[in-house]
Amino acid sequence: MKSTGEELTIGELAARFGLATHVLRHWETVGLLHPRRAAGDRRRYTPADLVRIAVILISKDAGFTLPQIRELLTTDNPMDHPHLRRRHVAALEQRIERARAAKELIEHALSCPLPFDECPHARERIEARMRPSGGGPVVNPLEPIG
Repeated sequence: MKSTGEELTIGELAARFGLATHVLRHWETVGLLHPRRAAGDRRRYTPADLVRIAVILISKDAGFTLPQIRELLTTDNPMDHPHLRRRHVAALEQRIERARAAKELIEHALSCPLPFDECPHARERIEARMRPSGGGPVVNPLEPIG
C-alpha cells in the first residue's frame, strides 16, 4: 500500500532505514516512537518521525541503550541531558582503556617467542588475576601448602 502525502507506512519507513518492521514496533512499545494512527489503526509516520529515527540510530551508534535514548528524547533537544552524556563518556573511556589493554596483551602475545604461560608479561597478568580480592599474596596453585 502506498502512503499518502508526506506520511509513510511502517514498511516504507523500515525500508528507508534498512530496518525490520518489528524493530519500529519494539521502539514504539518502549516509548521511543509515537506514530499517528490512521484508519484501521495503521501506523503513519511523518517527517518528524524520520528525524527521530535518525536520532535513535545515531544514539545507538554512540553506544546508548534504548532506556538511555528514551531519556535523551524526553525533551525536544537531546543535548539537554549533560549528566547522561557525561556518564556515557566516562563509560566509553573505561571501555576504550580495557580495549587498549586487551590489544596490548594480544600484540605482546603475537610478538613473544615464549609460550604464553612462560612469558614474563603474561605471568604478571596471570598472577594479577589469581590475587585474592583483599590484595593478599598470590597463592601458587601448583605448590603444596604448608
